[in-house]
Amino acid sequence: MDLIIEGIKKAFFLIFTLDREVLGITLLSLKVSGLATLISLFIGISVGTAVALSRFPGRQLVVSLINTGMGLPPVVVGLFVTIFLWRNGPLGFLEILYTPTAMILAQTVIAAPIVTGITLAAIQHLPANLRLQILALGATRVQMVWLLVKEARLPLLAAVMAGFGGVISEVGASIMVGGNIKGYSRVLTTATVMETSRGNFDIAIALGIILMILTFLVNAILTQIQQRERPR
Repeated sequence: MDLIIEGIKKAFFLIFTLDREVLGITLLSLKVSGLATLISLFIGISVGTAVALSRFPGRQLVVSLINTGMGLPPVVVGLFVTIFLWRNGPLGFLEILYTPTAMILAQTVIAAPIVTGITLAAIQHLPANLRLQILALGATRVQMVWLLVKEARLPLLAAVMAGFGGVISEVGASIMVGGNIKGYSRVLTTATVMETSRGNFDIAIALGIILMILTFLVNAILTQIQQRERPR
């Protein structure tokens, strides 16, 4: 119990004194996970909407693959991204392994299926005749898709929260592709694991608390937007 109390004290001390190392780690965590979420939104909403509105052979298999991807283990993602980015791998020429860019790539692979799956479910849940009604009013196909996405905006905001939550809290892929390099690719989750392995439980608890506060603040903002958009 004393260890937890010390960790809480340490967390508030690091926050209120604006510790440079912790601030850098926190900002990098937000940058990496934020960019990965934005990229995954572009991919996920596009693919999810396209699959939801299309009928083609093998569609059920594609939907099954998307749903399976929603539960991809981060360490497996980290393994394959590392292999692809290794010096002898297909993308080794990019020389981005053990960089924040590689972490963004890995986290995008984790978040994109989550956003895609929720988008697919959200668009499919819309009334079946809504699409025909929009087209009957003279809308183009692009306008029709845009209106459907707007209609499903509430669950899509949930997709943003789920995608961000999935990557800000993951550790396996970030360590494997980022290397946990001090001052360069160390984020809150990897730093927490490192301090725990060193037996610095007070610092590990402090970093964990900071991570939870950061996640709560981002989700609180998104929830506020979502609830404001909710039909009354």
